[in-house]
Amino acid sequence: MSIRLPDAAGRLRTYEPRADAVLPAPRGRAPVSRTAFAAAHVVADRLAAPDPGAPPAVDWDATLAVRRRLWAYGLGVAEAMDTAQRGAGLDWPAAAELIRRSSAEARAAGGAIVCGVGTDQLAAGPVHSLAAVRRAYEEQLAVVEEAGARPVLLASRALAAAARVPDDYLGVYGPLLRRSSRPVILHWLGPMFDPALTGYWGSADPERAAETLLTLIAEHPGRVDGVKISLLDAGREIALRRRLPAGARLYTGDDFHYPELIAGDGEGFSHALLGAFGPLAPRAAEALHALDAGDAAAFRALLDPTVALSRHLFEPPTRHYKTGVVLLAWLAGHQPHFSMLGGLQSARSLPHLARAYELADGLGLFPDPAAAEARMRALLAVYGIDG
Repeated sequence: MSIRLPDAAGRLRTYEPRADAVLPAPRGRAPVSRTAFAAAHVVADRLAAPDPGAPPAVDWDATLAVRRRLWAYGLGVAEAMDTAQRGAGLDWPAAAELIRRSSAEARAAGGAIVCGVGTDQLAAGPVHSLAAVRRAYEEQLAVVEEAGARPVLLASRALAAAARVPDDYLGVYGPLLRRSSRPVILHWLGPMFDPALTGYWGSADPERAAETLLTLIAEHPGRVDGVKISLLDAGREIALRRRLPAGARLYTGDDFHYPELIAGDGEGFSHALLGAFGPLAPRAAEALHALDAGDAAAFRALLDPTVALSRHLFEPPTRHYKTGVVLLAWLAGHQPHFSMLGGLQSARSLPHLARAYELADGLGLFPDPAAAEARMRALLAVYGIDG
C-alpha cells in the first residue's frame, strides 16, 4: 500500500513503503577494532503537565530502555550529551539524575558509558567568572565520578562567553584534567550545533583553536583519553587526528563523513561518538563487526548508504537533529509517542519528517515496517493529510 508524503516544494507524492525489515540481530558484544558510543536521546513523559519553569518531565523507564537497546547491539552510550537536550530542555538536576540512573543500568547490563560534564547549572545571560565556570565543571565532574562513569568535558557556553584568550581555556581545563580520577574525553562542538560556542578554544579560526587543544593535551600527558570533534569537516578532523599524541583517540562526531573517518587510512582512523548511531544502531554495530573481521568493503557497504539519512537529520539548523532522532525512535516502536522536552518535536517541518521516514524505511531500519507506516499516517493526519 502506498502513502502520500509531502515534499520540500509543498507537493504530495506517492511513496511505496518496504514490506520487510533488514535489521541484523543484536550480537550482545562490543566491536573491538573501534570504540563506538551512540549519543542517546531522552524520552519525555507525555502525560506530565509541568508548569513553566518546572523541572522537565522525563519518562525514565522508556529513556533507560533506549540505552539497553544500544548496549544490546554492543555500542557504548554517550550520556547527557547535547543529544539528550542538554541546554535545550534538560536542566542540570535532571541531567544528574539521568547520569546516575544510566550509569547504574550500564553496570547491570555490562555496557560501556561515558557521561557529559558541563556548566549548565550556571544561569544563562550573565557572563560568569572563569573561577565560577571551573567550579561548575567540578560539581558536575564529581557527580559523574561518583556514578562510576568516564567523563566527557562538554564544550561550555559559559566558558565561551567568559574566555578572552586561549590561556583562559587552559586555566579552566588544566585543573579539571588533574582532578579527574580517570582520563577524560574532551569535546569540541562546532557552532553549527550551537552558535553560542563560536570561537571555542580561543579562536574562530579552527587551526588556531586546534593549537590550544593540542597544547592542553601535551601539558597533561596521560590525562586525556581522546577528543570528540563535531565540526562536520573531515579534512580538519583528519589533520587533528594525525597530530594527537600516542594514546589519545579521535572520536568522530562528524555525522556527515563517519564511514570514511572510522574506516581510516594508512595513517590512522577515528573512533566514534555520534548522535546518528542512535537510530542507526543495528546497522552501525554490524558494520563495526565487519571491520573487526577485516572486511572493510562490507563495513562501507553497510554504512555508506546511511549517510543520506544522517545528512538529512543533521541539515541546518543542525541543532534540531534531535527531532528526527526522536521521530525515528517512535516510528521504530522504541518509544510510545512523538513528543519531546520543551515541545521540540515541532522544531522540524512535516516535509523534513516525512523525508526522514522515507530514508529510514528505505534502509530497512524499522523492525515492523507496517507499524511504522501506520504511525507515519497518524502523524500526517494530525496535519490534515490523508496518507
